[in-house]
Amino acid sequence: MASKINSFKKEERLCNKKLLSALFANGSSFLFYPFRVTWLYSPSALSQQAAQIVIGVPKKRFKHSVDRNLLKRRMKEAYRLNKSIKLYPFLMDANRSIILSLTYVGKETSDYAFIFKKMAAMIEILIENINTHENHQ
Repeated sequence: MASKINSFKKEERLCNKKLLSALFANGSSFLFYPFRVTWLYSPSALSQQAAQIVIGVPKKRFKHSVDRNLLKRRMKEAYRLNKSIKLYPFLMDANRSIILSLTYVGKETSDYAFIFKKMAAMIEILIENINTHENHQ
């Protein structure tokens, strides 16, 4: 039986259109190949989760839906396994919640091992960005 922290529930998925538009209008972003990461502090009244995420793969680069879906599945799985190691403990300690967008910007379909490794490194950089953002305020 899988542990509860390694799940990826509906509440962790970002579906709210107002939050999505606020994320892309006001969010901070950085590029960490093969991902473009956009994040924003979430209004805590709207979210009980430490992070809500939306994952996207552009149709412009990957014409076939099977390729886009494969990459989205790999990204979701890598995020699901990596979030509980550093991201969620960091956010819970700081009593913060964020909304997050991960867009795949690579030109070729990457294998799962590569995506998993990059996802772990991306979470480290995201934590550094959140710390820097808090120090500047």
